[in-house]
Amino acid sequence: MQLEVPTALSGVRADRCLALLSGLSRSQVARLIKEGGARLAGQRLDSGSRRLRTGELLEVQLPAAEPIAAQLGPVWGTGGSRIVHADEDVVVVDKPAGVVVHPGAGNSTQTLVQQLLFLFPDIVSAGPPERPGIVHRLDKGTSGLLVVARTQAARLSLATQIQARTVERLYLGVVHGELPAEDGVVDAPLGRSYRKRTRMAVVEGGRPAITRYKVLSRSAHPLATCLLSIRLESGRTHQIRVHMAAIGHPVVGDERYGTAVQLAAAKAHLSGLGRPWLHAARLSFSHPGSGLRMSFESPPPPELVEALVGLGLGLPDSPAWP
Repeated sequence: MQLEVPTALSGVRADRCLALLSGLSRSQVARLIKEGGARLAGQRLDSGSRRLRTGELLEVQLPAAEPIAAQLGPVWGTGGSRIVHADEDVVVVDKPAGVVVHPGAGNSTQTLVQQLLFLFPDIVSAGPPERPGIVHRLDKGTSGLLVVARTQAARLSLATQIQARTVERLYLGVVHGELPAEDGVVDAPLGRSYRKRTRMAVVEGGRPAITRYKVLSRSAHPLATCLLSIRLESGRTHQIRVHMAAIGHPVVGDERYGTAVQLAAAKAHLSGLGRPWLHAARLSFSHPGSGLRMSFESPPPPELVEALVGLGLGLPDSPAWP
């Protein structure tokens, strides 16, 4: 695969650029460089820290992988995933909680990608075979909007927009406790937890991550909680959940990052929730083909609305975003 460095990625590290343009994970890119599978201007790329310039050519030998098998499954039934928009370049999906975006350890079937491959077989050409079309993800327990590319050109365009921070990803979330201010920002690097490698954490030397939030409503009974609108300025794994837990206000229903006391209290009052109260409510990007700005919105699903009522929180008709 030959990749030309676009203007938006000029000055970006080679490993970061390769991850964005190829669709490979950072660990896959690191292994690729180490094994001599990446070349720059015809010469072996020996270091991922090399800063790239517009127009430089990268050649990548992608690792062999079995293509994902398309599947049509129950997630497309009543209350399941919903196609919000589809054209020859992109598909915008409203994903329900409980659906994994692409196959991985412990989740080999009934993923979002496999459903999309059944409906849009051309997605197979957009990126690596193990996660074609994917430029950003939502956690299994998070519902809401994401965009998937149908062509390699569209995937490169969207990846470049994400790097340039022009893709707008806005969330609604309910957190424990009484936040002291009406808005705030968490600027803390994220990486694998030193104590539990399956978790993310704020770590020295981690990847930069910024989360902005605004309080939309507050409630003291039956639990002290706040409904937030949240803007991501980066897209790290579990970013919102880790950042809010790091400042002492974990997402309600988050079994991985919430405290035992908070989880017990949430289950006592919200027995029907069964997931973190986190929803990707708004998504905006420039269309890869036309260049026109496209925006989509998704209201919270019924189980989240029910939890809002149970917590005494109101949902504004038009949330104010940070």
